[in-house]
Amino acid sequence: QVQLVESGGGLVQPGGSLRLSCEAPGITFSMYPAAWYRQVPGKQRELVASITADGIATHADSVKGRFTISRDNAEKTTYLHMNNLQPEDTAVYYCNVQMIFTYWGKGIQVTVSS
Repeated sequence: QVQLVESGGGLVQPGGSLRLSCEAPGITFSMYPAAWYRQVPGKQRELVASITADGIATHADSVKGRFTISRDNAEKTTYLHMNNLQPEDTAVYYCNVQMIFTYWGKGIQVTVSS
């Protein structure tokens, strides 16, 4: 059973920053692409950013220039660096790792509010 452990969420003021982490112990993490999604109540889960096994990153237009996905294969961890956070970024953020099956974390709340 693959378990992903997310951390780093919380409450931040508009314009602030957070770094989300997603650790994937017990797998050969370096072989697989990973991604971050987010979801607000009543809406579909949306892709925020993805990163290939080789480290090629893509970002949704809504977060380009503010968010950066990265990975540390030695730590078996993917990160989402979020800068200049805005209230519309408030959501539950989920990481996943795409193996034969796609495994998801439990989600972590990010709230942007003054």
